[in-house]
Amino acid sequence: MVEAAHHRLSITAQCRLLRISRSSYYYAPVLETEETLALMTVIDATFLDCPWYGSRQMARHLRRAGHEVGRRRVRRLMAKMGLAPIYQRPRTSDPHPQHRVYPYLLRNLAIERPNHVWCADVTYIPMRRGFLYLVAIMDWSTRKVLAWRLSNTMDAGFCVAALEEALARFGKPEIFNTDQGSQFTSYAFTSALRDAEVRISMDGRGRWMDNVFIERLWRSLKYECVYLHAFETGSEPRAGLGRWITYYNTQRPHSGLAGRTPVEAYRRMGQSDHGGHERQPGLA
Repeated sequence: MVEAAHHRLSITAQCRLLRISRSSYYYAPVLETEETLALMTVIDATFLDCPWYGSRQMARHLRRAGHEVGRRRVRRLMAKMGLAPIYQRPRTSDPHPQHRVYPYLLRNLAIERPNHVWCADVTYIPMRRGFLYLVAIMDWSTRKVLAWRLSNTMDAGFCVAALEEALARFGKPEIFNTDQGSQFTSYAFTSALRDAEVRISMDGRGRWMDNVFIERLWRSLKYECVYLHAFETGSEPRAGLGRWITYYNTQRPHSGLAGRTPVEAYRRMGQSDHGGHERQPGLA
C-alpha cells in the first residue's frame, strides 16, 4: 500500500491519501510472552464455542478452568484479538469514526449463484511464538474461498490485497458484504470496490449471523488445522493454512451444497446459470 521509496509522494502524503495514520505505518507489534500467547489461544477456542462471552464472562470461565486472570487483562487480550460478544457489536474491529458505513443489502435477498454476493472477514491465528490475522474472501452461495492473506497488524492493506487478488482471478460480484470493521470501511477497501463497480453492503451492528458462512469457515479452519499445529513464526502458518484452504475448497463436501465441494459447486452453478468460468491466477 505505502511505498517508502515513492519518487513523488512522501510517506505522510500517502498515509493521508489512504486515510490511515502515519503511526500505523511505522507500528511494530510487541511480542507477547509465551504464557500470554497460550492464554490467547484458550480465549480464542472458548470464544468459538461461546461467541456471546464478554470480558466478564470470559474471565469467569478462565478462572474456573484454573487461569488466574482478571477482567481487565481479558478485555485487553480480547480487544487485541478482535473478539467482541455477538450481542454488542461485530466480531472484528470497531468502525472508524470517520469512515462511511454502507447500508445492508442482503435482507430477504435470494443468493443462489456464484459471484452474486461475496463476503469477507478477519480472524485471529495463534502461533507458538506470536499471532497473525487472517482475512478471507468467500463466495456466499458456494462457500468457496476466493483469496486470503495473513498480516501481523489489523490495518487495511492485507484486506485490500486479498480483494484485488479475488477480483483479478474471479471477475467481480454484484454485491460485497462485510461487517463494519475499520479495515472494510477504510477508503482503500471501499474505493477498490467502487472502482470495480461492486455494490457495497455492511452488516448492522451486532448482526454477526449475516456472515454466518465465513464464521463456520473460521471454526472449521481452527479446529481442523490451527489448533492441531503449533505453527512457528515465518512461513509455517502460510503453508499450513494454504494446504487446509486447498483441501477445504477442493475435497471437503458440504451438505448445504448437495454433497459437492465449494469448487465443484462454483463451477457447476456458474456454468449452468450463466456460463461463467473461473479466471486463471494473474489474469484480469
